[in-house]
Amino acid sequence: MTTTPARLTVLAGPTAVGKGTVSADVRARFPEVWLSVSATTRSPRPGETDGVHYHFVSSDEFDAMVAAGDLLEWAVVHGRNRYGTPRKPVEERLAAGEPALLEIDLQGARQVRATMPDARFVFLAPPSFAELERRLVGRGTEDAEERERRLATARVELAAESEFDHVVVNDDVHRATDELISIMGITSR
Repeated sequence: MTTTPARLTVLAGPTAVGKGTVSADVRARFPEVWLSVSATTRSPRPGETDGVHYHFVSSDEFDAMVAAGDLLEWAVVHGRNRYGTPRKPVEERLAAGEPALLEIDLQGARQVRATMPDARFVFLAPPSFAELERRLVGRGTEDAEERERRLATARVELAAESEFDHVVVNDDVHRATDELISIMGITSR
């Protein structure tokens, strides 16, 4: 793998757009790309593993991380749970010259832009709002009330796509991944 000099890439977009799926596809094809693992106060979904998908922490633990300045960014997402990016692992990867990818929400991306303006900001967009809604319902991980809350947040987030350096439409996971890899400047050996 070759890459341009180490630069943080921030991937953001609305709920159910496929950020996790695209990020996993990047990692499957280029395991050298480091993907940050966020901390969250929400409970694990079925199949999620602590330290792999998220660092699942209590509200008190999250408060301590915020107070200590241990988070690069953090936000209350969908009006309920807090998510944040541990700062130290990101800084270590970039200092080592390794490509780093953050998969975060809009609020977090805005905070990272304020502290790391040289990062590359990529907005992952759905092909349509109807498709985003179909994906969220099909996922089956939220009840009707939570789905409506997430869709309301998604409407606001979609309006922010112009704040990003690049927009990638996730109409096909592998095509979207190819475009993200190109933006990151990663090529095969």
